[in-house]
Amino acid sequence: MSADQPTSSSRASRPLAVVVLAAGLGTRMKSDLPKVMHAVCGRPLLCYVLDAAAELEPARLVVVTGPDHESVEAVLPPGAQCAVQAQRLGSGDAVRAAMAPLAEFDGDVMVLNGDVPLAGGELLAGLRRHHADCTARATITTVVLADPAHYGRVVRDGSGDVARIVEARDATAEELAITEINVGFYVFDAAELRRILPTLTADNAQGEYYVTELVHRFLEAGDRVAAYLTADVEASMGVNSRVELAQVNAIMRGRILERLMLDGVTIDDPTSTYVDWGVTVGRDTVIRPQTMLTGATVVGAGCTVGPGCFLTDVAVDDGATIVSSHLVGCHVGPGCSVGPFAHVRQRTELAEGSKAGSFVEIKASRVGRGSKVPHLSYIGDATIGENSNIGAGTITANYDGVHKHPTTIGSDVKVGSDTVFVAPVTVGDGAYTGAGSVITKDVPDGALGVARGRQENVEGYAARRRGRRRDGT
Repeated sequence: MSADQPTSSSRASRPLAVVVLAAGLGTRMKSDLPKVMHAVCGRPLLCYVLDAAAELEPARLVVVTGPDHESVEAVLPPGAQCAVQAQRLGSGDAVRAAMAPLAEFDGDVMVLNGDVPLAGGELLAGLRRHHADCTARATITTVVLADPAHYGRVVRDGSGDVARIVEARDATAEELAITEINVGFYVFDAAELRRILPTLTADNAQGEYYVTELVHRFLEAGDRVAAYLTADVEASMGVNSRVELAQVNAIMRGRILERLMLDGVTIDDPTSTYVDWGVTVGRDTVIRPQTMLTGATVVGAGCTVGPGCFLTDVAVDDGATIVSSHLVGCHVGPGCSVGPFAHVRQRTELAEGSKAGSFVEIKASRVGRGSKVPHLSYIGDATIGENSNIGAGTITANYDGVHKHPTTIGSDVKVGSDTVFVAPVTVGDGAYTGAGSVITKDVPDGALGVARGRQENVEGYAARRRGRRRDGT
């Protein structure tokens, strides 16, 4: 150890800056979307890394992006600084870009890969403590894997210290047999890091500057490099392909479902249930198989959702039942019944105890307390009062080819089957419509609206028709 190397007690109080590397294109993803913006359980994988970093309460947070990564900058938390890596010359060059806004920072710098979403704050806190407790100027995080695949191998010397890190693409057959890999999380002494960065070279198969080369420069300077060995294998799982993205999604989904079940939610079949990060579900709710809860969905207590449901950005109040239906951007009130095979669209409000039944589509409408749209109907841009019943086959003809128009149906209304309301039109409280009517004018309170042609029966028609068929006329 050099004479000026800090002690563990002095390290414990040093300020921390966190650098997140998020400039990679992710060529193996075969996507125009930046790699760190691919979704894990409904949110960019980068956001999980940022959350973990935030748990450390760092003095500074710097995220390295590419020059064309505006979407990455859009998800950064308040107070985060963005450093642009003008040319993608490797992870070491990305750290060099990150140190520009940290030119006067004095403390420790934690460097994280932005594509490792399963590593939580607890692991990073352990890395920070280990770095504070040891006498090294650099600390790396390692894990032992049964199949190290394309990850960088950690080579130790005879005393067990880190001797070097070898990228898989540059490793010999002997080095590839090593099962301890570099997770990609580091802590460096800021002053030493600034001194060493200009000495980096790109003497490797890819012609890039590696963070691992920084480790070698620390070693060449006579500094001991510590290794924080974690048993959390999942934490090391980076995302470099769509296959790995699916694997990480499955693990994160399992964590979310386990948390819900421990909080009192029944999930019949976790293998066929998909719940996004941030979705909340109340106690004693049952989620049936083949159900997806996505976006900002909130489900109350004592509900039943599924089987075969898709909900995104939906608020479901206590005691509601939703079966085999598709709901987007709507509000389902307490005790409501939806489905099967209903489509409830944006800006729809189903009030307490109302019903949207089988093969019903409702858009931008309010269905009042206790009112029912039981089956085979389209309700769009409509307001329905309380305790009204909408007969089968009802349609609100709300669009004239240019503009949408409203339909207003009062309380205690009985709408006959196969009624078409040609908007704009209003039906008063306690009114009725006759089955098969096309309602083009307002129906007053308590009135019966009938609008259909008079029925005429043609006697003997069937016999005459059969006769024409026999003689060919």
